Amino acid sequence: MRIRTAAATAILTTLVTTGVFAGTAHAAGNTLTVNVGTVVRPVTQVASGGLYGVDTGSKPPLAQLYPLRMNHFTQPPPGGQQLGNGATQPCCDGLQVAGKVTSAGARQFYRLPDIYPNFPYRWVSWADWEAKVRTMVNARVNATGVTSVDGYELWNEPDWTWNTASAGSFNAGWTRTFQLVRSLDPVTPIVGPSHSVYNHSWMVDFLTNAKNTNTVPDVVVWHELDNDSYLNVGAHVADYRAIESSLGISPRPISINEYASPSQVDIPSVAVHYMAVFERYGIRDAERAYWYEAGTLNGLLYNNAPTSSYWAYKWYGDMAGNVVQTVPGSWLEGVAAYDPNRKFVNVVFGGDSGNNTVRVTGLGALGSQVRVTLSRTGTTGRTTNQGAPTTVSTATYTVSGGAISVPVNGMDAWAAYQLLITPTSGIATWQQRYEAENAAVVNANRFSSSSASNGGYVGQIDGMANSRNDAFVDFIVNVPQTRSYTMNIRYANGTGATATQGLAYNGGGWSTVSYPATGAWGSFGSSVNVTVALTAGYNTIRLAKGAPFFAGGTGFAELDAITLS
Repeated sequence: MRIRTAAATAILTTLVTTGVFAGTAHAAGNTLTVNVGTVVRPVTQVASGGLYGVDTGSKPPLAQLYPLRMNHFTQPPPGGQQLGNGATQPCCDGLQVAGKVTSAGARQFYRLPDIYPNFPYRWVSWADWEAKVRTMVNARVNATGVTSVDGYELWNEPDWTWNTASAGSFNAGWTRTFQLVRSLDPVTPIVGPSHSVYNHSWMVDFLTNAKNTNTVPDVVVWHELDNDSYLNVGAHVADYRAIESSLGISPRPISINEYASPSQVDIPSVAVHYMAVFERYGIRDAERAYWYEAGTLNGLLYNNAPTSSYWAYKWYGDMAGNVVQTVPGSWLEGVAAYDPNRKFVNVVFGGDSGNNTVRVTGLGALGSQVRVTLSRTGTTGRTTNQGAPTTVSTATYTVSGGAISVPVNGMDAWAAYQLLITPTSGIATWQQRYEAENAAVVNANRFSSSSASNGGYVGQIDGMANSRNDAFVDFIVNVPQTRSYTMNIRYANGTGATATQGLAYNGGGWSTVSYPATGAWGSFGSSVNVTVALTAGYNTIRLAKGAPFFAGGTGFAELDAITLS
């Protein structure tokens, strides 16, 4: 859902500004609890994505993308003609922005019906649609240098945009389109059904038909666009999993590739609510909805500069290591991560007013005292820039029983806040170790191991046939100086012989990394060193079994982490 009438938008805006919506003004005195010792999942910045979030040229600049650690986008397909939200020219063709998406460490779906210029889409005929599908899919297959595409979205919001009178039932149309796409491209995932809201009966009908016709999507998609829709994510996920299980369908990743209503999308604390529930309930990726101009990271930028909400996503992007458990206190919600390499606890929270508390447990590894920095965003919306977040306070806390309680007084229910908790001494000035499971993982999988440095690693880095199934890991690193660095790669190789992968960075040429055999798969104690020449600021480092313009590696190796020095 990407359009709304001016009258409806005005009503919604009035409800927000008068405090009618839940979460805008509530009684004070709540506590958000952060349990550092309870791991939820590796950090992958699940909520950092957008619908039409990137465009060509400097919309937006890569410099604004890197700090957010963008996870995923949904973009128009090759040759897309969609004129969204008053645009006079089509934007954001997925092939044209592929290089930027890849450089940012993200992936993208192609929304196939955006080949039509109008929204709601204007159906012509099956002959017309199938000709369009062939053209779009063949364009992707022939783009042999593009690796960022991880799904064809066959339709968008069929509950109100599918022309049943002319095209027949959507379920039958899904089957017909799925089979056509699969005949043209048997590799790239297919995603859907992309309903505008989660609906139990629609999902049952859709999945029943999909199973019976062998057209179950590889990734299941729906939208969360109602006001305070974050309150329903847990129930929707549980209901979907129950349907999936009842039909004997193996678990699919879930993508919420449009989230947040037009009246709430630019409220920083609402963004935090979505971050928290998407992490908590196992969503694979989620994209901010497209209510305004394309190429603005969905309102996180205005004139290519940050708005107040940008800083909430920047704090989220700074997370590394593992997402840890948070327990909300009424409307006080948050997402938190612990980086064991630097011993940083990063808590991003908000949603309540007045005087509240953040209690953090499991801090024993940080010592008897910790430094706590409290910062906050502004609340100025999408057309006012904010140059930096505001530092509210910096203080030293004594850890008692592995815990601290931090009072946060005078909270604004619309603002987002960050608590950064670090040791009082020996603080790392820059991040040197990067975990593979936190990186962009393409055609490979994340696993757990007690011998891995953060408890996780990436394995099954096996694909090398073409750009649709090439397997690699892209690390986005941020270094303080332009110079050569020693990069230590921690790995496992259970083949019994030396394996190789390709190494490239910042779009440069390829070299080969050799991994001597180790004792076993998933057991990490071995490493190799290579030299990389990096520039000050953000760099993209790829370790690949297969990738465009690389002949391919030999044997197999699993990746735990890289360390720069």
